Amino acid sequence: MASMTKYPEPLVFGLDIGTRSIVGTVGYKEQDQFNVVAMAVKYHDTRSMIDGQIHDISKVSQDIIEVKEQLEEQLGGRKLKEVCIAAAGRVLKTAVGHGEYEFSDNTTITPEYIHSIDLVGVEEAHNIVLDELSKDGEDTKYYCVGYTVIKYYLNGYEIHNLEGHKGTKIGADVLATFLPEEVVSSLYSAVEMAGLYVTNLTLEPIAAINVAIPEQYRLLNIALIDVGAGTSDICITKDGSIIGYGMIPSAGDELTEALIKKYLIDFNTAEKLKTASIKRKSISYKDIMGISHKITPDEILDTLDGVKKDITAKIADKIMELNGGSSVSAVFVVGGGGKISGFTEYLAKSLKLSPERVALRGQEVMNDINFLVENIKKDPLYVTPIGICLNYFDQKNNFIFVNVNGERIKLYNNDKLTIFDAAIQYGLSNDNIFPKRGNDITFKINGKTRIVRGYNGEAAVIKQNGKIVGLNALIEANDRIEITESTAGEAASIELGALPEYSGTLEFTVNDNLITCPKFAEVNGKPEVQSYMICDGDEICMQNYYTLEQLFVYMDVSPEGKIYINNKEANLQDKVYENFIVTWKNDIEFSDLVVDETEKDSIKTTENQDKEKNAEDNKDISNEQAAITAIGVIVNSHPVTLTGKSSYTFVDIFDFYSFDLSTIRGTRLVTNVNKVHAEYIQPIYDGDIIDLYWEK
Repeated sequence: MASMTKYPEPLVFGLDIGTRSIVGTVGYKEQDQFNVVAMAVKYHDTRSMIDGQIHDISKVSQDIIEVKEQLEEQLGGRKLKEVCIAAAGRVLKTAVGHGEYEFSDNTTITPEYIHSIDLVGVEEAHNIVLDELSKDGEDTKYYCVGYTVIKYYLNGYEIHNLEGHKGTKIGADVLATFLPEEVVSSLYSAVEMAGLYVTNLTLEPIAAINVAIPEQYRLLNIALIDVGAGTSDICITKDGSIIGYGMIPSAGDELTEALIKKYLIDFNTAEKLKTASIKRKSISYKDIMGISHKITPDEILDTLDGVKKDITAKIADKIMELNGGSSVSAVFVVGGGGKISGFTEYLAKSLKLSPERVALRGQEVMNDINFLVENIKKDPLYVTPIGICLNYFDQKNNFIFVNVNGERIKLYNNDKLTIFDAAIQYGLSNDNIFPKRGNDITFKINGKTRIVRGYNGEAAVIKQNGKIVGLNALIEANDRIEITESTAGEAASIELGALPEYSGTLEFTVNDNLITCPKFAEVNGKPEVQSYMICDGDEICMQNYYTLEQLFVYMDVSPEGKIYINNKEANLQDKVYENFIVTWKNDIEFSDLVVDETEKDSIKTTENQDKEKNAEDNKDISNEQAAITAIGVIVNSHPVTLTGKSSYTFVDIFDFYSFDLSTIRGTRLVTNVNKVHAEYIQPIYDGDIIDLYWEK
């Protein structure tokens, strides 16, 4: 074995796990040039993969091990542990998400800011896909396998590259691609079974376009087709961006199957016939009966003619669908399946393009690829595996697994995942995480709606690997997370007499005597005492008057004859407002109720006792009101008043300050009180300064 060679780091291992073969590439990047230092190809002995989907994980894993060992031998014994892979676009879904962030002042844009808005765009695209799946009644989990930025924005204007510019607002439109869980999981399982760790996952057309269509070509409306054995993956560029991805489950294997049926041969024999040079005069083979035959390359091409027409027509239809209903300006074809004679000509005809506008891309697109491997020629077959390696330098979108309440959860890894992310992916809603309030009471008082909040329950108890932590705790692969859901508090309750409007008195002059009466309320049209417990939906009206009848009942008198309000004759249902004068004359004058000085003293004593009692009652009411205090805090530079409770915790802010917790809008939720991190149950006080925002 050759001695172990020292290569520049990072040395990237890319693996193209295709339907027909596995191609492994190892290389490193120097400035803009990628250097290939090892390459190996292993064709599947059996049909362990069909249409880009792994059917026999164990067999594919064994093939991966063979490729890995060949590469390690070429590298002088260096062991390969990490690998980059790509998924075929089988059952893919795409969506465009928008991410943005606004700074408080003019800020220099760094790569970290750019990466953050990219990920926010990916999250929004993921939510769009989930909404579409929900409408269709599908519950399959889809994971992001790659994304490209369509446009960047600086202060609302389009810009090619944000880095280094200054601005107050940045944004990105991101085209993200998603595949079902079973497609991604089977790839991971095969790779892990081979003793490798996936460090980056992308989509095959994304990998291919990195090599086949340089950025300066993407201003043109071009289609890239990666024709493999099981799938033909499609990518469309326009105006400097990638505008769409697609796939059809038809490719080289359909050509092979046509030969199998025509000539009664096995799969491997059919593959040899398909790839035989058209320059040969004749080709010999044996059928499954053991009979020998000779045919010409032209006969083989005639047999494949109908299949080629069908595949290229399907590809053309998909291209026009992705391109808004029209053809493209040119098409580049990569991958082994597109090398069959006549393929590009039929595709050009289906797209109504001249033949020279549809071409195989191989050696001419690898000017920046330096092959340091002997006996390897630049070929369309190597475009995708080299692109997989190059994608490593553009983005890393690995997944990690954590265990939440005994269930294994897969998360898109942005290197800043928190307990909150795991809880949401697990399916816990905000109501299960944050303290739940008891039922509120909503009622009207004097026509205005008022709400009394229910009491807070207990916040969720969260343990990470046995240690109690908060929602913002960072998580790592294989963490064990236990979440005991939050509880609901008691329902709201309040007496009628506890309302601020209920306090105070009304004073009337009755036959030259000052009469002090308590205010009273009507609930749903009926008078109620102050101990009445207000119910949800009640309509309360605080009265600032007494009727004559109510006044006489309160005074416990029964006047006869004519009664006057402010010197105008009145009846018992007329209203007496504060400071009104009531008089009447009958056989027993009101003044006659005071017969002598002793009785006057007695009355005064009684009145004093009543006043003392009223004072005590008012004091009790004041004490009850004092239990309900209001505090003023500053939230994100905005003054906010919290009312309705005797004390407050951080989570109460969400009742008085509008903040969307239903959608993740960043990598971490910042919750600070006076610039110090606060948990949701931390007490807050008058004058506190609160910071509440998603960190990008």
